[in-house]
Amino acid sequence: MRRILLALAASLLTLTAAMTTASSVAADPAPVSAEDVHAADGCYTWGRSLSQGASGEDVRQLQIRVSGYPGYGSVIALDGAFGPATKAAVVRFQQAYGLAADGIAGPATFGKIYELQDDDCTPIHFTYAELNRCNSDWSGGRVSAADAKFNARVTMWKLEALRHAMGDRPLQVNSGFRSVACNNAAGGSSTSRHMYGDAADLGAGSQGFCTIAKQARNHGFTEILGPGYPDHNDHVHTALRSGQFWSAPNCGI
Repeated sequence: MRRILLALAASLLTLTAAMTTASSVAADPAPVSAEDVHAADGCYTWGRSLSQGASGEDVRQLQIRVSGYPGYGSVIALDGAFGPATKAAVVRFQQAYGLAADGIAGPATFGKIYELQDDDCTPIHFTYAELNRCNSDWSGGRVSAADAKFNARVTMWKLEALRHAMGDRPLQVNSGFRSVACNNAAGGSSTSRHMYGDAADLGAGSQGFCTIAKQARNHGFTEILGPGYPDHNDHVHTALRSGQFWSAPNCGI
């Protein structure tokens, strides 16, 4: 029922934005109105339109949601500063969902984000439970439990973008966060990003390993390991690391 109501609210937001211009395409320069704010989301509600030059926690929350749209080989900083990279990511997000691609986050863009997220701020196609089969409290990793859980949420938004880019076909997450103990039990590397909460191992699904590995290069993953890399012939590993390391030789990566 919540998603139906959100979908209806998003439709009304899009119509409101469209009426502010002579065009039938939803345009986001319109300010966020009291009616828009009234359609509050269970996770996070934006109270103003955002464009290049803006700063604040609301910008950071936007950056998290568009972190899967940085462009090939790039990563968006989650720093609360709306710069050129954030604008480009917003444009790609808008293009991906058929919105007016002006790089301004307003009612239409926020409406789509509201459709895409659950009340716990995860995207609708992924859950914290999927990203943590190790323990219930995200403890025991290389970062604090809060940081590990936050990193997993950002990873889920990147996976949502990856999923959408491949036709919204389901992505199977086989492994996410691991405590040091869970990582040791799994035979993971002592430097595994799984212990930081920003890694996800993906099954082939209907897309196939190579399709996933190649497409992941566009969605903010600096670490991509797949078929042809030692011990990665049965999954695609995606993560965020310092520097870029992609290796899936059987896929031409």
